[in-house]
Amino acid sequence: MTEVRWERLTAPQLRALAERNAVVVVPVASLEQHGPHLPVWTDSFIGHSVSVRAAELCADLPAVVTPPMWLGLSEHHFPFGGTISLDYATFAAVLRCIVKSLLADGFSKVMLFNSHGGNIDPLAVSARELAHEFGIPVLTTTVTKVAPAAIAAALTAQKAMHHACEAETSLWLHLDPSQVRMEEIANSVSPGNFDAGQQVSSRFWSFSERAPVTGVRGDARAATAEKGKAIFEAMAEGLARELRDTTNWSPPDDVWARGRAQGKR
Repeated sequence: MTEVRWERLTAPQLRALAERNAVVVVPVASLEQHGPHLPVWTDSFIGHSVSVRAAELCADLPAVVTPPMWLGLSEHHFPFGGTISLDYATFAAVLRCIVKSLLADGFSKVMLFNSHGGNIDPLAVSARELAHEFGIPVLTTTVTKVAPAAIAAALTAQKAMHHACEAETSLWLHLDPSQVRMEEIANSVSPGNFDAGQQVSSRFWSFSERAPVTGVRGDARAATAEKGKAIFEAMAEGLARELRDTTNWSPPDDVWARGRAQGKR
């Protein structure tokens, strides 16, 4: 199988991929608490694993996956400890440096593949601004968005993927069960599981408000390796579809160009 992991390739191999106009997938994640039963690097591990599998599925499309950006916007998890977070200005600056570096390396198609809920809105703004600044397609999507129906179909205790929940625990049981503290799963359920996503207005909510006591949203007790495999493959296939979709990779309209208002509509 063709190697797709950036860190395992040589500089000449990466230059050859740039010459073939390869898509670069940058997993963007976080380092934060995932309840009493999962490691704090859960989002990085899941996002990178799905990205690598998706790139492997795109045998007809050159694609390469960078190491994960392991810091995101995670300040809402501080009440439970084990969390390291960026602020938005730093987050956007790091992304800018990554994309600028990829341009210097000869690449011109970038997918910022997210695996952390707190990064969704910041990534949407950053991807838009980076496309304007550098004139290349910069896409972003999230693990939960590439295969929502398949994720829901695999779950039995909840309707969607939340945090340190049935879905994420199932993914760990499929990918690396040794990292799951099985004896702690019974202690992972939070009272209430408040869903801020159901609110009409947007505001900041910490996880001590959304998932008190344990920091877990969802029911990890229902997790199985079989569910994890189904979710993992569906996510990888969903991301691969996005990478293959040629309409995603057209050059962005240079709307900020001087005199653009007088140009072709």
